[in-house]
Amino acid sequence: MSIPKDFLWGSDIAASQCEGAWNLDGKSPIISDYGTVGSKAQMRMKTFIDSEGKEGIYPFFASLPYGAHYALHDNCHYINHEAVDFYHHYKEDIALFGEMGLKTLNLTISWARIFPKGYKNGVNQKGIEFYRSVLEECQKYQIEPLVTLQKYDTPVYLEEKIGGWLSREMVEEFYQFAKVCLEEYKDLVKYWATFNEINSLAIPSFLPYNLPKEVSQMNLTQLHHQLVASAKVVKLAHEINPSNRIGCMFSSLAYYPLTCDPKDILKSQETFRDMCYYTTDVQVRGKYPYYAKSVWNKLGVQLDITKQDEQDLLDGKVDYIAFSYYMSNCITTHQVDEEMAKGNLSIGNRNPYLEYSEWDWAMDPDGLKYILHELYGRYEKPLLIIENGLGAEDVLTEDHQIHDEYRIEYLRKHITSMKEAIDEGVNVIGYTTWSALDLVSASSGQISKRYGFIYVDIDDEGHGTFNRYRKDSFNWYKKVIQTNGEDLNS
Repeated sequence: MSIPKDFLWGSDIAASQCEGAWNLDGKSPIISDYGTVGSKAQMRMKTFIDSEGKEGIYPFFASLPYGAHYALHDNCHYINHEAVDFYHHYKEDIALFGEMGLKTLNLTISWARIFPKGYKNGVNQKGIEFYRSVLEECQKYQIEPLVTLQKYDTPVYLEEKIGGWLSREMVEEFYQFAKVCLEEYKDLVKYWATFNEINSLAIPSFLPYNLPKEVSQMNLTQLHHQLVASAKVVKLAHEINPSNRIGCMFSSLAYYPLTCDPKDILKSQETFRDMCYYTTDVQVRGKYPYYAKSVWNKLGVQLDITKQDEQDLLDGKVDYIAFSYYMSNCITTHQVDEEMAKGNLSIGNRNPYLEYSEWDWAMDPDGLKYILHELYGRYEKPLLIIENGLGAEDVLTEDHQIHDEYRIEYLRKHITSMKEAIDEGVNVIGYTTWSALDLVSASSGQISKRYGFIYVDIDDEGHGTFNRYRKDSFNWYKKVIQTNGEDLNS
């Protein structure tokens, strides 16, 4: 079985990580606009003013202290304010995407650029016009847009005005935002996804950190509201245009038992179940999985699930399943030494059979095949790989060359693994890499952690020309697309 001729070969960008123009043309701030630059050794942070007016700094993915408000500090560099300035370079960038031969581009629409202060305060027409121009530019180069509606783009206004996703009001806010996008761009977009890596809200509660039950209550309440909002938007998308194909998207890792101890086997199974199936079951099957109540009891969580919620979830089942895949992890119930525990941002232990990236992420192409079979075996829904790539410190030579054979090798192995799964009967409809061009890493706040096929001449301190240069991987991926995945040689 070969790769289908209509296969969606593509790549990804995200408004919050590439656009810049953080306060131009009516856009309001998002959380990333208050994010600092991290490093391999230092966690990314965000800045605020506390209830007494004192400046503070807090881990980027944590909730602010009670009574605090997001604020800029004079002594901090905010990398997302300019990012790689896609806002002013989008025509040049999309022309390069067209030259590379992308069949699809997974991009996001910034909520804060469409409704800067919520739907009740009106739509920002300049935001509407900007994304129409972006989508028309994609159409010009025969690139099928795949629009993800939410990725780190919640307006801070809504976070501070109504409490963000802890409030049920956010369901309607997101619904109205999505409705505008679905109606405005129905002539330009067929493929949609609701939330990027929606399960990321729940992940901290499932990690072995023994979080206070109040934190888990907050995390899973926010996730529930997002799941309801997602389902309502899926139903709406089908009503607006029956040809729309709208999916879910979650963060996926392969979880392996570190040893053959049956307790490790069960723990790895439980981890995959909680990290992945807890959300995908809801979005694909229209209801929480059978084990959800035991999860809530274990965490001390009580969710307010109404009859209307249950109906909305049932009515809003997705057309396809999209997921990101970067790495795998080993799970154990045993004590391990510090060196074995080192590696990966989320959870797990080092796998002695794998190589690791500069940022200590396990490079495991076989894990992708494992995930594809797990998902297709459970759901038999079309699968779309969104976000697969390697972050590295690329070097720009004096003659503007970037020799990134390591990225080519990473992608080659993962595409090979995907092809094997397709040969074995898995229905994969597309593969998009992270990322089309260099941009700000959400986790570390770095541009120097580069993922793109296109090098952007800007560093973590904002110094550079913003000039674009094709990497070696650019021409390699162009050939992969031209041959529909048959030629993976450098």
